[in-house]
This record gives sequence, C-alpha cells and structure tokens, in this order.
Amino acid sequence: MILTIDGLFEILMLLCFASAWPFSIWKLYKSKSTKGKSIVFSGIVMAGYIFGIANKYIMNEVNYVLFFYFFDLGLVIVDSLLYLRNRMYENAASN
Repeated sequence: MILTIDGLFEILMLLCFASAWPFSIWKLYKSKSTKGKSIVFSGIVMAGYIFGIANKYIMNEVNYVLFFYFFDLGLVIVDSLLYLRNRMYENAASN
C-alpha cells in the first residue's frame, strides 16, 4: 500500500489524539481515583473511533490507517477499564 497525503494526515490526527491517553492512563493508574474523569466522555470518544473504523469498512478503505484507529480505541478502553477499577476501589473504601 502506498502512503497517500490524506492517509498521512489521518494518521497524524490519530497520533495527536493518541498522545493524550497515556497521561490519562498513568494518572488513573497511580491515583486510584475517578476525580476529574468522565466515563461519558470516554464513551463518546470510543463511539467516535468505532464510527471511524466502520467508515473505513463501509467505504472500502481498509488500509494501514485502520491500525491507528484500533490503537487509539485500545487506549481509550484501557483508560475506561482503569476508571471502573478506581470506582470499585472508591466504593469499597466508602463501605
């Protein structure tokens, strides 16, 4: 597959989005707190990536860019799972 300019810009956009998630994941992992975190926001972002992935398949544009959609989606899933873990910690501490 040949790297096209539109594919390059799409990859760069996805990498920019992906660059923020490791910081959020690290913060959630270390703090064991849900303060300042919105699971609804994460759900909306996940939906956006899923729609982007669906668009690639519907438009028959399955190419190397798809990897970056799955990578970003994976980061948001990890972030959301840590949120749920931290909420369990907070619920256990309050009981």
